[in-house]
Amino acid sequence: MVACCGLRCDRCPALLARKSDDRELREKTAKEWSAQYNAVIEPEQINCEGCHPDGEVHFSHCSRCEIRACALERGLENCAHCGEYPCARLKEFFEWVPEAGKTLDSIRERR
Repeated sequence: MVACCGLRCDRCPALLARKSDDRELREKTAKEWSAQYNAVIEPEQINCEGCHPDGEVHFSHCSRCEIRACALERGLENCAHCGEYPCARLKEFFEWVPEAGKTLDSIRERR
């Protein structure tokens, strides 16, 4: 399961905590993400079913994620399937999360 931006959902603590209903993982992740992103993130927010519309529960950032909004608007499974890949928005994101770019590059190579 790959997010629109190339993050691996199957490795995401928000999805893992949701699937296993793991309170300790939610608390640990909320603390880490709060420090990492200089934000207040509560353990109750650490829930996600993936960024695609068929999942009803999304991490709070998903509702304002420009990458996700663009991919969904274009009807794409993820950005690897976009004719404009990699766009400026993704290039900037890949500077923060290079493994996401590697994931999407791998998907494009298999197409």
